[in-house]
Amino acid sequence: MSTSSSEVDPGDAGPGTTTAPRRRRGRRILLITLLVLALLGAGGAGAAALYLRSVESDIERVDAFEGVPQEARPPVAAADAMNIMILGSDSRDPETTGGSRSDTIIVAHLPKGRKSAQLISIPRDTWVHVPRSKDGQHGDRDAKINAAYAWGGVPLMVQTVEQFTKVRIDHVAIVDFAGFKEIIDALGGIDIVSDREFTSIHPPFRQFAKGVQHMDGETALDYSRQRKQFPDGDFARIRHQQQVIKAILDKAASGGILTNPGRLNAFVKASTSSVSVDKGMSLLDMATDLRGLRGSNLAFYTSPTKGTGRVGTESVVFPDTAKARTFYDAVRRDAVSEIAPAGK
Repeated sequence: MSTSSSEVDPGDAGPGTTTAPRRRRGRRILLITLLVLALLGAGGAGAAALYLRSVESDIERVDAFEGVPQEARPPVAAADAMNIMILGSDSRDPETTGGSRSDTIIVAHLPKGRKSAQLISIPRDTWVHVPRSKDGQHGDRDAKINAAYAWGGVPLMVQTVEQFTKVRIDHVAIVDFAGFKEIIDALGGIDIVSDREFTSIHPPFRQFAKGVQHMDGETALDYSRQRKQFPDGDFARIRHQQQVIKAILDKAASGGILTNPGRLNAFVKASTSSVSVDKGMSLLDMATDLRGLRGSNLAFYTSPTKGTGRVGTESVVFPDTAKARTFYDAVRRDAVSEIAPAGK
């Protein structure tokens, strides 16, 4: 098993690389399963269900499990739980250099009863074994985990994440963090608590003060991109994204959207016009299952790591194998009470 870094970097997919179409429509954050479901409160389920039915047929579908060897997949350990892999990129990030990559990898664990959710971010530079791609030209070696998406699309990413976590993935969603802007503006903005004062590295170089700030879509998108000003780099970007996700859910649940037809329509269009999910996902069933989900019963984690280092010329994140094994075993068994202690 080689650790050579001579192949094409996943952030700069070259000729012969298996990539998603470059002109794929922009995909937007956290789909209906984690957004409109927050609107399904008492008296609102009927109205939201009508919206879900009306957009279900228009949502782009991907064959997320095509070619994934069934014999290599983890067994179902908790039949009533569900695990959704959320893949995200930021197509309008000023630092994006092209190619097909997944900058954000989240495993959303939905326990039996659906009264909470645990969202686990896997750093994009995590050094793991990537199985061989379907075309046989890439993989079967150690690499950054997001190389799987560049080399074999969603199916190879499913296979890689399942092999790394030993958690079976039930559904997949693909989103574009650039879509934050439209969703947040449709909500009338969100409130974010910044833990420090800093300046954006991107024009127009916004000043972010410490404490609570009300952000429109463009400002929140800028906030979620920042990492180079922080000692822990990409881990700071992960925290910022998690903050924005929670704030969107909180605002969607409390913003009175269902009583404002114009705002509801804008919100649904922004959330679903270009979202991609796997072929087996029913948004209506998912939203019905998760109608009680709010920011207050979401828990955010980052996959256990030993920190950063270098392999050849690449800067990577080394997983803490022992801690990760314990952590993902709790997720796999749907042992919610054990997930938080294992994730520390």
